Amino acid sequence: MSTTTTRGVAQPAPAKVSKTRPRRGLRASSTFNFWLFTGPFLIGLIIFVFVPIGWSIWLSFFEARFTVTPSEFVGFENYKQVLTDADFRGSLVTFTVFAAFIVPATWALSLGLALLVNRLRFMRAFFRSVFFLPTAVSYVAASLIWKMSLFNGVRFGLANTVLGWFGVENIAWLSNPDPPWYWLVIVTVRLWLQSGFYMILFIAALQNIPRELYEAASLDGAKPGWQTFRHITLPQLRATSTAVILLLLVAAYQAFDEFFNLLSKATWGQPPLVELYKMALGENQNYGAGSAGAVVLTLLICLVTLLQGKIMGFGRGEESK
Repeated sequence: MSTTTTRGVAQPAPAKVSKTRPRRGLRASSTFNFWLFTGPFLIGLIIFVFVPIGWSIWLSFFEARFTVTPSEFVGFENYKQVLTDADFRGSLVTFTVFAAFIVPATWALSLGLALLVNRLRFMRAFFRSVFFLPTAVSYVAASLIWKMSLFNGVRFGLANTVLGWFGVENIAWLSNPDPPWYWLVIVTVRLWLQSGFYMILFIAALQNIPRELYEAASLDGAKPGWQTFRHITLPQLRATSTAVILLLLVAAYQAFDEFFNLLSKATWGQPPLVELYKMALGENQNYGAGSAGAVVLTLLICLVTLLQGKIMGFGRGEESK
């Protein structure tokens, strides 16, 4: 050990500070593991999502009938054709009204189920699984169950059987547009399929609310029930409610399976995706116009989503609320 002398007193020499650097092997290994796990998903995302979206936008400016290869540049002619199509415009208006109804209905039902399940003291996991189980059912299978078993237009359907007990004649649920009983069938199957998933999101949000808030409210004289729910629970669920509403809006405009399987060849109440399906894969197979309609629908979903997010304050910090 080296020493230095200061005024005749031996002092230990200061130790040399060694600069430790991260080993290149560990850093290279972390980078390799990152791309090993994310690479396949990124490749799949590019091939099955980004490339089709880009090709659809490119195809919307060309004439493409009976082929996905563009043949002649037509500019915005496909967009003009789509926006002047009465069936497509009517489907956009119809499903804007449909979204305005199904979104708050699903939100209210999901939140109500979450509140009920969260208050249970026993068998909570059982009821949570029961309400979530319909999420695993495909829309096609659920539509066939609703069409052939529950809302069958003959007396063997469950709905008509129950109504027959009270002397009500059989109702053609899916065959008569006046009155539009088919909306009841579609709304109920969508509520059954969606509510369980969003219930889980609300349960997670409810469990993250600090218990101290309810204790403080009780000391201040707040009554349990509606008053506590309005002033404590609901404000604490603001972020989750915003996310749920945005997801429901997107899902409402993307509705396809239940309408296609329930209404079959009916011409009323068709969603935009069914109209695009008939436009691109129908008799004319106009892929250019179908792509233009898909772009228009995507822009509409983005516009409605951004507007809803602006109204609900999605993305703003706590200090700006």
